[in-house]
Amino acid sequence: MHKPDELVVTIVESDENCNNSSNEHFNTVLSARLSRRNMLRGGFATAASAVFGGLGLAGCGSSDDPVAEAPAPTPPVITPPAEKLLGFAAVPKSLADSVIVPTGYTAAVLYALGDPLRAGTPAYKNDGTDADFDNRAGDHHDGMEYFGLSATGTPSATGSDRGVLAMNHEATTDEKLSSHFLHANGGTTSLPRPAAEVDREVAVHGISVVEVRKTGSAWNTVADSTFNRRLTALSEVEIAGPARGNALLVTKFSPDGTRTRGTLNNCGGGRSPWGTYLSGEENWSGYFVRSATDDAARNDKSVVSLRRYGRNQGATSRHGWETGGTDDKYQRWDISKKGASLNGSDDYRNEMNGQGYIIEVDPYDKTRPARKRSALGRYAHESAAFSNPVVGQPLAVYMGDDSRNEYIYKFVTKAAWSAADANPGDRIATGDKYLDEGTLYVAKVNADGSGQWIELSMNNPLIANYATYKFADLADVLVNARLAADAVGATKMDRPEWCSVNPANGEIYYTLTNNSNRNVNASGSSQLPPDAGNPRAYTDMKGSSAQNGNPNGHIIRFREGVAGSAATSFTWDVYLFGAESGADATRVNLSGLTADQDHSSPDGLAFLKSTGICWIQTDDGAYTDVTNNMMLAALPGKVGDGAKTTLVYDKADGTKLNVDTYVGKKASADTLKRFLVGPVGAEITGITETPDGKALFVNIQHPGENTALANIGDPAKYTSQWPANAGYGAGKRPRSATIVITKNDGGRIGT
Repeated sequence: MHKPDELVVTIVESDENCNNSSNEHFNTVLSARLSRRNMLRGGFATAASAVFGGLGLAGCGSSDDPVAEAPAPTPPVITPPAEKLLGFAAVPKSLADSVIVPTGYTAAVLYALGDPLRAGTPAYKNDGTDADFDNRAGDHHDGMEYFGLSATGTPSATGSDRGVLAMNHEATTDEKLSSHFLHANGGTTSLPRPAAEVDREVAVHGISVVEVRKTGSAWNTVADSTFNRRLTALSEVEIAGPARGNALLVTKFSPDGTRTRGTLNNCGGGRSPWGTYLSGEENWSGYFVRSATDDAARNDKSVVSLRRYGRNQGATSRHGWETGGTDDKYQRWDISKKGASLNGSDDYRNEMNGQGYIIEVDPYDKTRPARKRSALGRYAHESAAFSNPVVGQPLAVYMGDDSRNEYIYKFVTKAAWSAADANPGDRIATGDKYLDEGTLYVAKVNADGSGQWIELSMNNPLIANYATYKFADLADVLVNARLAADAVGATKMDRPEWCSVNPANGEIYYTLTNNSNRNVNASGSSQLPPDAGNPRAYTDMKGSSAQNGNPNGHIIRFREGVAGSAATSFTWDVYLFGAESGADATRVNLSGLTADQDHSSPDGLAFLKSTGICWIQTDDGAYTDVTNNMMLAALPGKVGDGAKTTLVYDKADGTKLNVDTYVGKKASADTLKRFLVGPVGAEITGITETPDGKALFVNIQHPGENTALANIGDPAKYTSQWPANAGYGAGKRPRSATIVITKNDGGRIGT
């Protein structure tokens, strides 16, 4: 549903639970051609009034009368309206299979699954017969960053008409074992899997780098740009930092433990101050299989590590890639101990230890190797957000582990920031300088609004003396960061996803998407009672289905202590609670959300520097009977701008549970509103902008994901046909895609 004055052209996860420890936004538009890259329109721009000059008139009288020439008309002074952040009209909730943006904005499809990155690669047929995915856009577009280029193609911090997008391809839409939209008949859903299907699925994972250019008012990708490339789940990658060469990384492929193959399940992203792209490897463990007798075959502490990362013995793999054949590239997915060596150099028992990192890529130089930065720890990474750089002070990198009951982390560099490194000659070497040496910390959130960053190293006696797992060295601590965080009693959180740093004040925002394991009457190690930082446990009804725990999620924020990025203490509050507008204001809708603001399961999060707006994206299943996933624009205040609140719960035994928490200032129409609603079944994720703030790139992931495999031959039964129904590309199978949003008057996005 749209307001009557809006015109909408409608031609148009990761919830693992492995922690069982005991811790806690005049006629030009009318004449614009509706092309395939300009088809999702949120309304016409307001027409400017035409100003006509006065006509010169001769004075009346005889020919002898002097004729006074009329003075030239004075041009009118036109004062442009003052720019107001969040000045757009809020987009209503919607269940339409389209991308909806505010009146005065246009959204156009830019780069979709299968789009060629090479001039010689055929156009995407989108019928399940396409090949050569090493030279095409991957699937499930996720985190991304824009890196500007000058007119001559050199790196430019101000390049707003030409640049490269570095982008994650997290996964692929699947049912049972196969990725059914990739294959003609939906794919094979029994084992063994055909090698051709496996190869296609492996290739759509990873990262792509693609050049984009603006011509007139339209953005397009550049076919065969020298910048274009793919990293897939088979690309060779270097291990960097303390784990490089460690025994835990030894495999048949890399007997010296310095390399691995591929980057997997890439989710959130980030941008370093020196101009590289950082990508987080998230739900990687489910790609690997273990035999039913592997515990006994190993008979060592690796069994503890594997269980903590979700691979119990007998665990089956998500796609069955290990059954593609006898070739080494298939056998690597079986992490059972098979060889006779003591160090794992004759099998892939340690293969999974090569996944789960922040991987760094130079978007401008494909000759530089990608590197996994082990010093930042190994877990289900989302985004990586840097502290605001201050010359002479270390940098901090903020990160979260996206699984139920997992932790919030930060890494503090050993090297102090140098202004010269903002434009270095070798960006990957600069990454070596800042990201290979430093200290990893995990967060403990206290009930009084304070918090501590606890060091994860062998210097911490809680780690050195941990009985559950005997750490050998720093590399072991980092590869097994979850176990180290368990050892020090870190606070278990409601799925820490993306994080971002407010450029105005340096405060750090973390989305906590949801957690079905919050329970007032918690019993057992996986069920947790609500606590100060994760204070809600309630039932939300979706039709007749009860959703328990914290189904709508929230956003927590930290303010570092006086030492800034290197601080070991912080204060915190909950900036925003996801909720339906009509929910109980005393226990659920604690942020006072209206129908223009309500949302569920915040996931993607980014402060963009051109305006300082905080953009919030959702990946929800709790509210999807009312609205598709969305993106909101926010102008947050600061930690402490709200009030302490006590939530009172009735327990099953008749007693009460009182939970004190700290709630940020309630949202208003001027500080939070819905900017976009996506197609059916799609997650809204990934956001970046041009330096001038006039183009916003957003990813639409897995539209139509609930389409049944049996319906693969009947487009009428797809739950979504986007972006085909928006006139983009061939076929009707839904495709993940990047859109570019511009303002019809040429202004900055979000104003």
